[in-house]
Amino acid sequence: MTTSVERSKSAVAESFSRAAKSYDSAAQLQRDIGTDLFKLLPVNASPQTVVDIGSGTGFFTGKLKQVYPQAMVCGLDLAQGMLRYARSQHPASLAWLGADMESLPFAEASIQLFFSSLALQWSEDLPAFFTEIYRALAPGGLIALATLGPNTLFELRDSWRQVDGFTHVNQFAHAEEVRAAAGQAGLQEQRWVNGEKVMHYDALRDLTHELKAIGAHNVNRARAPGLTGREKLIKLRTSYEAYRQPAGLPATYEVYWMLLQRPE
Repeated sequence: MTTSVERSKSAVAESFSRAAKSYDSAAQLQRDIGTDLFKLLPVNASPQTVVDIGSGTGFFTGKLKQVYPQAMVCGLDLAQGMLRYARSQHPASLAWLGADMESLPFAEASIQLFFSSLALQWSEDLPAFFTEIYRALAPGGLIALATLGPNTLFELRDSWRQVDGFTHVNQFAHAEEVRAAAGQAGLQEQRWVNGEKVMHYDALRDLTHELKAIGAHNVNRARAPGLTGREKLIKLRTSYEAYRQPAGLPATYEVYWMLLQRPE
C-alpha cells in the first residue's frame, strides 16, 4: 500500500527548529524508541564513520560516540535550529551537517554505519531515501532505523474525524511500503521488529502541548487553516474521552525498528 505524503519539508524543518530548546524535556517516548534501536546495533563492530540521520538535539549522536569511540561520528539534520542547539550542547569531537536525508552529502560507499531514530517518517520520498543510503553505505555497511507506522496517534486522528474533515494528525507509511522501498534499493533486511508504545495523559492538552514541544505537531498541507475554535476543541475533547483508561488518555505510537545492510 502506498501512502502519499502531503506535508511541506520546509515546514517540518521549521517546526523542529523552533522546538530545539524544549525537545529533550518532552521527548521521553523518542528516547525510549531510540534506546530500543540501540539494541540492534552490532556490539563488536568497529566502523570508521557513523552518521546519525535526523540527529535533532544530538542525544543519540553523543551516545553513538560512546559506543564507537574510534569512529568519526556525525549528526545530520535538516533543521538548522536543531543543529545550532546540538553544537552548543556537545563536544567538538562530534561533527554536524545540515542536509536533506534524501540527498546525502557523502561519497559513494563511504559510511560504515547509519543510525536514524524517528526521522524516516518525515521523508517525502522513501525510494530516494533508501537509494541514497545504499549509495553512501560501504559494502557490508548497516543502517539501524526506527520509524512510525500509520496507526500512530489513531486515537487523536479518529477523534478529530468526529469534528471536521481536515487532516489534523501526521500520516506515516505502512510497513509494506517501507520494506519494499528498502528492498528495491538493494538493502537486505537483517532484523525487523514491529511494536507499539502507548503514552498516557491526564488531559488532551498535555498530549498536544508535548507534540508542539518536540516539533511533531501537525505539518500536513491539508491541515485546517487558522486557529481551532472553542466549539471544535470541546467536541474534540469529548470524542477523545471515549478512549480514557484507568492510566489516563492513551496515545498509541506504532513503531518499526529495523537493521538493513548493503551486501558485501
